[in-house]
Amino acid sequence: MEKKLLIILLIINAFSLNAQQTFSIQGAVDYALKNHANIKNSQVDMRDAELQIKEIKVTGLPQINGQFQYTYNAIVPTQLLDAKNFDPTAAEGDVVKFKFGVPWAGQAGVGLNQLIFDATWLVGLRAADTYRKLASQNYEQTKITTAEGVIKAYYSVLVAEERSKLLDLNITRLDSIILETKEFFKQGFVEKIDIDRLEVQKNNAITEKQKVVNLIALSYQLLKFQMGFSQKGDILLSDKLTTSDIRGLQALPYRAVDYDNRVEYTTLQTQRKLTELNIERYQKAYYPTVGFAGSLGIGHSNPKFNPFERWFPSSALSLNVNIPIYDSGMKKTQIERQRLSLIKIDQSAEMLRESFELQNDQAMINLKNGLQSLDIQNRNMELAQEVVRVSKIKYQQGTGSNLEIINAESDLKQAQTNYFASLYDVLIAKVDLDKAHGKLLTK
Repeated sequence: MEKKLLIILLIINAFSLNAQQTFSIQGAVDYALKNHANIKNSQVDMRDAELQIKEIKVTGLPQINGQFQYTYNAIVPTQLLDAKNFDPTAAEGDVVKFKFGVPWAGQAGVGLNQLIFDATWLVGLRAADTYRKLASQNYEQTKITTAEGVIKAYYSVLVAEERSKLLDLNITRLDSIILETKEFFKQGFVEKIDIDRLEVQKNNAITEKQKVVNLIALSYQLLKFQMGFSQKGDILLSDKLTTSDIRGLQALPYRAVDYDNRVEYTTLQTQRKLTELNIERYQKAYYPTVGFAGSLGIGHSNPKFNPFERWFPSSALSLNVNIPIYDSGMKKTQIERQRLSLIKIDQSAEMLRESFELQNDQAMINLKNGLQSLDIQNRNMELAQEVVRVSKIKYQQGTGSNLEIINAESDLKQAQTNYFASLYDVLIAKVDLDKAHGKLLTK
């Protein structure tokens, strides 16, 4: 029975492990780029852009429409005509009444319309590639924003987990000290208050550990949200924080920003191109438009209801030329508005270049300051660990006090907190720097 129970537990455990998915940083980004709702919506926008392009194209292709109408004229219209048209001897002012039409009438046919020349439509065709490019750039921007959120959330989990591990070591060390202090108490070397102080320190460490555990759980939820992963699912992280990777950031040289690597800037340039094409479209609206129309149908007239007789064929071909003459300045106003849009785009481009330089400088300064702070906090943490070690030895040898250990433990916890805060700042600064240079997504 015990063997069967063990096998069942092993199966359940194996199933639980298989249900979990393991992600590296790049793997988490790749997952988000396939599953996040914003990415999917952006892909829908790209498909919609293609349909809009198609919509523009088909307006210049043949349009064929069928039509059928059958009418009952309940009261046939009556017209008056001068009687002299029929009888020259009729008196002046005499009229003859005529009913124009019959009670039953019908019409059926097919019409064809074909655009022959429209300069604005030709401009729209030329704008298709530019519009497609704009949709692609918007999609790229969504990918960058999504990747940024995933990477920062991933680092948040890693830092919190490393902090949790150190807190576990702190609690273990305090347990050891408490056991030793209790032995000293039994031998009469210390007072009960010494044990109570250490218990308070341990309880504070346990509380801090619970806060970090809750933070880890929240960080995982945030990461899953940024990835577009189900909140009910479980994930594991395969990447770990290594000192060598962080120290390697110190060798990063200063790099100028290449504006063309920033999708925000290239998107603005694409919008400028579309505005120029829009100006051309309004200018070409002064040109005549030429179209062809053809119709083929049959008409029906009958004084009595019988839709199966008296149908007469008809057909017409026409060439339509529309020549703009005067529009009260509407097109001119539209062109001026688009030129104002060009001015705004150029000013926005200048401001965007300045913001890129500022982002780059801020990221480099934050990274430099973060690395310096991280180095100092690392040394502080090592010193605090040494103080804890020495204080414990002194206490065991009877030359130190219980308060020294408690103060040393408090200083160590603060040093660890400062270290992990600096570590997170460094990682975020590196993400911001990659974003500033348009290198956040690997090609």
